[in-house]
Amino acid sequence: MSASEKELIQLAKQGNKSALNTLLNESYPILKGYLIKMTGEADLAQDIMQEAMLKAVLNINKFDPRAKFSTWLITIATNAYKDSLRKNKRHVELDESMPSREQGIEEQVLANIRYDEIKKIILNLPHEKRTVFVLKHFYGYKYEEIAEIANCPVGTVRSRLHNAVKYIINELERRNV
Repeated sequence: MSASEKELIQLAKQGNKSALNTLLNESYPILKGYLIKMTGEADLAQDIMQEAMLKAVLNINKFDPRAKFSTWLITIATNAYKDSLRKNKRHVELDESMPSREQGIEEQVLANIRYDEIKKIILNLPHEKRTVFVLKHFYGYKYEEIAEIANCPVGTVRSRLHNAVKYIINELERRNV
């Protein structure tokens, strides 16, 4: 965590709305990307993001700056997503957007087919394993940070990640992707 983030957190805890707004704005892109990858629906991601940001505003004095502010927000959002899953008892698809590179039509179609298959495989993971996989492989979080977000021991994070990767590889082979 940078010194400037620590200063912003301290100011936000003292009631400085500008500092809190800066913290939220700086964390917005990572939180939005994480939630879209987890939920697969931009609208649901937006709802959970708003809920997480509101909870952060209401509970800023409870924030312990051992971790980055964005890590705390992702923890709040992960819990809100779990609550949403419990309420809705359904799984949703990942966002349809895929970073496009300049490719020929055939290559683009093949890449889209592979991407769609991988999305389906990732969405078949239980949310605990999907959370670990997305945080590690899409965002590069360390095991300790993921353990804090997922509220579980580091060994559990490693086990979930190992099982998720093993499942994905097996499914890719089974589906000939």
